[in-house]
Amino acid sequence: MADLWDDLESFANASSSFTAVPGERGTIKAKANFNVSEDVAALCKAIEGIGTTEKTLIEILTHRSSSQKQAISKAYQETTKRILVNDLKGDTQGKLEEVLVALARPPAVNDAKWLIEAIKGAGTDNSILIEILSSRTNKQIKELSAAYSEETKKTLIQSLKTEVSRDFGKAILLLAEGARDESTNVNADQAREDAKALYNAGEKKLGTDESKFIEILCKRSIPHLRQTILEYKNISGKTLQKSIEKEISGSLEELLVAIVKCVMSTPAYFAEKLYKSMKGAGTDETTLTRVMVSRGEIDMLDIRAEYKKLYQSSLYKEINSDVSGSYGECLKMICGGED
Repeated sequence: MADLWDDLESFANASSSFTAVPGERGTIKAKANFNVSEDVAALCKAIEGIGTTEKTLIEILTHRSSSQKQAISKAYQETTKRILVNDLKGDTQGKLEEVLVALARPPAVNDAKWLIEAIKGAGTDNSILIEILSSRTNKQIKELSAAYSEETKKTLIQSLKTEVSRDFGKAILLLAEGARDESTNVNADQAREDAKALYNAGEKKLGTDESKFIEILCKRSIPHLRQTILEYKNISGKTLQKSIEKEISGSLEELLVAIVKCVMSTPAYFAEKLYKSMKGAGTDETTLTRVMVSRGEIDMLDIRAEYKKLYQSSLYKEINSDVSGSYGECLKMICGGED
């Protein structure tokens, strides 16, 4: 997916799913006739019996909404005096443990944990910062920031300030504030002005004014940016993504391109992430798990459709041929079938 939208016509009316409500386009949905005590009893039996019944764990954790799973976790703790996530860690291992634990935790806690992981140790994993902060809504960023503070006793902004610098740092900190304009009204004249400003800051001049790209792409509303991207193509004859790739380099380029891709189609952005995690020798299971879990309840149906459109293959089939065992079964459940 070098540049998905060389043909911008289809994009103008496409849904970006940035605003998708959990449950609407996800494969993980709330269970009808949900019975929390039945689920707790089944989990206890699966975990406490001789050998863990992985099938039961997978079945429950991939077929309950996030709020149902939080109710299960609470009741599990009241019943057993133990924490479900800790029991899952103790009873399963490897990649299966990672995916089950992530499925059992609230989405904001997962995002916070993944960011902690990206920041800790020598060097920062910028690609995880980019993936999470370019694709989450203000509400999701506020929730993950609260979870981050609870977990680390520091604010996300405080932690990031010591990890990121220069223009990339400025852009990441802007996104981490979760203060993107949320207005849904689009003023075509303003979008044209922004498109002109981007053209003048890059293609039209010698050298690049990165701060203009950062200000517009990190602050403006998603609908406004969609219009700006269309206007940019009219003004420059190139897509904004191509201009960013030509004018900017390194982590800032990667971040701004990710924002543009998410503005145009968050599902297509994640379809590409999944494709890259599985193609070639070896599988990047960490990315595969993170994307499948984080999008399972939000827009997995759209991601599957985009995957098929982009790569002429079903996501389910790719997972099936790429990962095996209970871990593979769990991912196929999140995928939710073969389209």
